[in-house]
Amino acid sequence: MTQEDQGPKLKSAEHWAKVARRIRVPLGFLTAALYLFELWRGEPRPAAVAWSLLLVLPGLWLRAYASGYVKKNRELTQTGPYAYTRNPLYLGSILIAAGFAVALLSWPVAAMLAAMFLIIYVPVIASEERFLKSNFPDFDAYCQRVPRLIPRLSAAAPPVGRTEVSSGKFSLDLYLRHREYNSAIGATLLYLSLLVLRPAMGLFVHAPH
Repeated sequence: MTQEDQGPKLKSAEHWAKVARRIRVPLGFLTAALYLFELWRGEPRPAAVAWSLLLVLPGLWLRAYASGYVKKNRELTQTGPYAYTRNPLYLGSILIAAGFAVALLSWPVAAMLAAMFLIIYVPVIASEERFLKSNFPDFDAYCQRVPRLIPRLSAAAPPVGRTEVSSGKFSLDLYLRHREYNSAIGATLLYLSLLVLRPAMGLFVHAPH
């Protein structure tokens, strides 16, 4: 397929990526409303909340770890978690979202989160990869070594002698600059809502049993 043939498809993909970024926040509020409704509809089970930590904690760790490596739009990060998966931040978000769906034992919340990933994050990831491909000559070779989302079992070795590859050390300054601690704060508030919010809701609104 020629570049001219791909033009309309690329324009359409970029247009949808822009739409996806715009509707991300409204869909987030809709998901939060569904979350509150499911919380009101059924009291969380302690065992499910405990099991959810097996997904949420690794997700938080992965996002924090990745944020200390990535230098957005400045270099093609290929070290740290980026030697295992090209999108560790999105993978971390998926783990966190799946964990809270488990905590609520809610199929509607799980379906909503899956829909958000397909509608929003898939086109955004594709758009970001087109940007990286057009700006970093090593990107195609990087894609051959490292999968898009599901991580490798061992770290891919970075190419030798490339100035685009960072030193491979975690930077606390980058972590703070990206404000990734907000993810941990948000997760803590969600867990508090599981433990505190529903009993509080029951004082004002009759909740089903």
